[in-house]
Amino acid sequence: MTRPSSGDIVAGISVALLALPQGLAYAELAGLPAEYGLYAAALPCLLAALFASSPYLQTGPVAVTALLTFGALQGIAEPQTSEYVELAALLALLVGLIRLGFGILRLGKLANLLTDPLILGFTSGAAILIIFSQLPKALGVETQNGGVIRNGIHALVHPTQWHGLAILFSIGTIFLMFGGRRLHRLFPGVLLSVVIGILISWTSSYSGSVVGELQGGFISFDFNFAWASLPELIIPAFIIAIVGFAEPAAIARTFAAEEETIWDPNKEMVSQGIANLASAITQAFPVGGSFGRSALNRFAGATSTWAGAITGAFVLLALPFTFLLEHLPSSILGATVIGAVIRLIKPKDLLKLIRSNFGDAVVGVGTLVATLATSPQIERGILIGLVFSLINYLVKTRDNSNS
Repeated sequence: MTRPSSGDIVAGISVALLALPQGLAYAELAGLPAEYGLYAAALPCLLAALFASSPYLQTGPVAVTALLTFGALQGIAEPQTSEYVELAALLALLVGLIRLGFGILRLGKLANLLTDPLILGFTSGAAILIIFSQLPKALGVETQNGGVIRNGIHALVHPTQWHGLAILFSIGTIFLMFGGRRLHRLFPGVLLSVVIGILISWTSSYSGSVVGELQGGFISFDFNFAWASLPELIIPAFIIAIVGFAEPAAIARTFAAEEETIWDPNKEMVSQGIANLASAITQAFPVGGSFGRSALNRFAGATSTWAGAITGAFVLLALPFTFLLEHLPSSILGATVIGAVIRLIKPKDLLKLIRSNFGDAVVGVGTLVATLATSPQIERGILIGLVFSLINYLVKTRDNSNS
């Protein structure tokens, strides 16, 4: 790696300031205590940058992988418990080993098995589930463990339970996230929302839900894993390893195409494998490449993988000061997640698919429905989508041979 440019430094710090609140939110989405999202945004991001192919790819906690993690673990242990944390770390270890193995064996193109219609259906379905999971937070409603969709609907249809200030926080966060970009593409909407929310919460004795106590301090390394649950995690680990790689692969491929450069999927697979191994030994959860943070990284002036290393190092150094986030309203985290994933729902693309190709439409819509129906174990939705893709492929092959 060459020396970092000024653009790498600015971009790395800019992304880190976004990764801090997103890390908290995605950890809770995965079913873990919030601080584990900071661990997932620190060392994994730093080490991934040393092996990455794309100069823009930012690694760490991401929404879809967090939801896949929750789906894989929620039936084995109670979320937020120490047992659940150990299972999440083991899952990250398995994902890391699988991706590392794929990369070393030069099997990075395995992600191509996931067709565009399948990815479109799955990401749309996952984004819908993620939004419903965050609605209670965004509206300040306390819900029972009745399932993602049910809890979201409950929050929507019980306006008497809404918390006024929580809703204002949510609206303000969404406004700053999207409205701020009209002023400047680097407008720190999430950071501004976090700072304002903490100040109001701290000075006004805010009665809504907040992040709460964070352990703080530097990360500790732990090599003890819940090996007894290994058989139950093998299939989810393979699914996360492949499905979760589709996002960073798409990011790197898109940016490389725009700049007419070459990217190496095998090198990227190794990078993502190393990141997950780092996440495992810091007792975090599976990580991947982030569309939003990678785009910010590029727009902020990143010129090399140094930017990702700087992001990870900044988060690492910020860990002793995480107590400053304890008064952060949960509704801001919920709105941050909603704002980040809502663009993954692409009704126009689905409609175009339906109009243009019946077989691909069955794969896309079928995967979307399967993802929603199998929630929270959405890895089953992917498996069903693969069956649809296989049938579609066989039908196309038969039609081509008959023509």
